[in-house]
Order: sequence, then structure tokens, then C-alpha cells
Amino acid sequence: MPITIVPPAELRGLAATLRALVALTLKHEGRRTGEIGVKLTDDAELREVNRRWRGMDRATDVISFAYDEDEPDAARRPVGGDLVISMDRVREQAARYRQSPGEELARLVIHGTLHLGGHDHVRPGERGRMREREDAILALARTLVKRLDAAMPRAAAKAPAKAKAPAKAKAPGPAARVARKPARTGATRPARPARKAASARARRGTR
Repeated sequence: MPITIVPPAELRGLAATLRALVALTLKHEGRRTGEIGVKLTDDAELREVNRRWRGMDRATDVISFAYDEDEPDAARRPVGGDLVISMDRVREQAARYRQSPGEELARLVIHGTLHLGGHDHVRPGERGRMREREDAILALARTLVKRLDAAMPRAAAKAPAKAKAPAKAKAPGPAARVARKPARTGATRPARPARKAASARARRGTR
């Protein structure tokens, strides 16, 4: 099944590497790849999606919409869903946590993909296990992270502007099939400065 990447024009060079990163994450988890869409956008759209689907009027870094997580055989099905990622948060958080934009983007993609596969981080034990998985996959993805950094334009390293007020509501997911329920958000980093993880059917952000 296809992994569809929907980037802004200046980030089209990231598409192949992001597909490989989603596939690597699911392979590490022993899961099959279904229909997955990844949209790279900005704080304004993440704020609108977060407000519309989770009732929280603020931007976040990543929101995941799983297609089949409520089905009885969800753990045996190919993993499908949508990820929506704010590149404004990627740039800001990369600077805050002193890492490259490529590594920050990779962590958000891995975190969101783990959510699509059924992982969560509501309780401390879950948070720790999810963080261990993220770190393990990032270690395997060093070459992919370097490709992401090499493909990002110099503009990607600039600090983001403040989020604009929400525009008209947009479909939350990038794939041809629109997400049927709210998403999960966020990648938690318990060892670093406050990265709040909120979780609902729509799961938001990593930090």
C-alpha cells in the first residue's frame, strides 16, 4: 500500500526519505504498511486541526489519525492513517533541543507512526516504552536523518514566525482517504524540558 507524502514545494526533496522512515518504523515493530499519508505544514494548520478535532486552540508538532485502531483485529491489520506535522515546530524544537532539523523531523515521523501502530503515552510506563522505541529506530535511521538534513533548504533552519490565527477548517489528513476520527498527538521526551503529551482518539504532538 502507498505511503503518500504531501510537502510544501520547497520540501519535495524529503519525500522518498520520509517514506523510507515510515517503512523502517513499521518494520522495526513487525507491522505491515497500509495506506499512510504524511502532510508537512505549519503551526496555523496544526492549530486548526488541534482545535477542530481535540478542542485545543493551540499549535502542536504532530497529530496522528489512525484508520482502524478500534477494529478487533487492528494489531494484525496493515497500519494505516494520516500524520500532520508542523515544520514550524520542527525548526523551533530542533533549536531548543540542540539537534538538527532532520533529527527532529525524523523523531516526529517515528513518534506519529508508532501512534498509528497503536502505541500511546498516557501513563509513565507507556511513555518510557514509546521513548525507547523512538530512540532505537532513530539509531537505525542515522543515514535517513543525514538525508533529511541534506535535503532541507537553508530556510528550514530559520526560526518560525508566530502561528497565525486559524483559517477555515481543512481536512486533517493528507491521504486520499480522510481520517474518520480524531488523532493522537505528540512525541514525549521525558528526559528533556517539558514536552507535554496529550492523548485522545486524535493524538497530538510529541512535546
